[in-house]
Amino acid sequence: MATSLTLFWPLAIAFASALLILAVLLKTSVGRRLALDEPNQRSLHTVAVPRVGGIAIVLAALLAWGFAAGASLVLGLLIAALALVSAIDDRKGLPVSLRLAVHGVASLLCAASLALPDVGLTAALMLYFVWMTNCYNFMDGADGLAGGMAVFGFAAYGIVGLLAQESSVTTMSLTLAAAAAAFLLFNFAPARVFMGDAGSISLGFAAAALGAIGALESLWPPWFPLLVFSPFCVDASVTLARRMWRGERFWQAHREHYYQRLIRMGWSHRRTALFAYALMFGACASAVLGLNLGARAQMGLLAAWCVVYALLFLAIDARWRASTESAEG
Repeated sequence: MATSLTLFWPLAIAFASALLILAVLLKTSVGRRLALDEPNQRSLHTVAVPRVGGIAIVLAALLAWGFAAGASLVLGLLIAALALVSAIDDRKGLPVSLRLAVHGVASLLCAASLALPDVGLTAALMLYFVWMTNCYNFMDGADGLAGGMAVFGFAAYGIVGLLAQESSVTTMSLTLAAAAAAFLLFNFAPARVFMGDAGSISLGFAAAALGAIGALESLWPPWFPLLVFSPFCVDASVTLARRMWRGERFWQAHREHYYQRLIRMGWSHRRTALFAYALMFGACASAVLGLNLGARAQMGLLAAWCVVYALLFLAIDARWRASTESAEG
């Protein structure tokens, strides 16, 4: 009972405070004044939408962490700093070089707090944090997508932590999932609010950091967080690699992710999100269940998911080529 109550209150605080903050931001003019996402040639939406959902998620989660035993102060401070810089970027726009420098410094500080004096592991973790942070940010472009990934992904972390009777990673993960669930009530198609970089950067960084902490504490093997968040990691990484291969300015916003292609081929935001949720659930559920398998079976599970993604992307590519040729003809 004590454990249930200890976990209940941070989750309730995260969900309720996220709802309250979002209601205030959307019912008043504050949200539109802080950051407004105006549609452009790269957008998948056609009307201006407040881009402040991430502020609510981060504030609610950090508030809940204040009531949670064992929540990481270092991680909380770094997420708060990333959210603040990203909120400024959402409002005014910051140079790519400055944003990446901030991500790099935050990643280095977090990696050093976890892995020093092992310099090699520290460097590897730093690169992993920067990569995951930006993968998540790249994939925040359709109603309900990034919020749904946060609910599924952090819930998977929390479930494994709960089964292992670990408190800090469990509570931090589940409070993030609860705050994201509140946001999703406003963000599922048709979205009344977007997450913005304040949310996507912070959630991507938290996914990487909590995934690394869980691996270092032997809650799960290193492949676990990669499979849990693979719907985002794989799409973002493959798309980035293709753009780099073609010599394009890969750091610029675009509409070439696979989920964006689905929408451009006629899928609604709702249909795309529901399809993504099925993929997210499958990845998270198989990752959790896969922890009970032997080493060979785990490698087989990862290989099977590689095949799933390859077939899925090939199918989307084929339909994309067909639709493009049809439009040109």
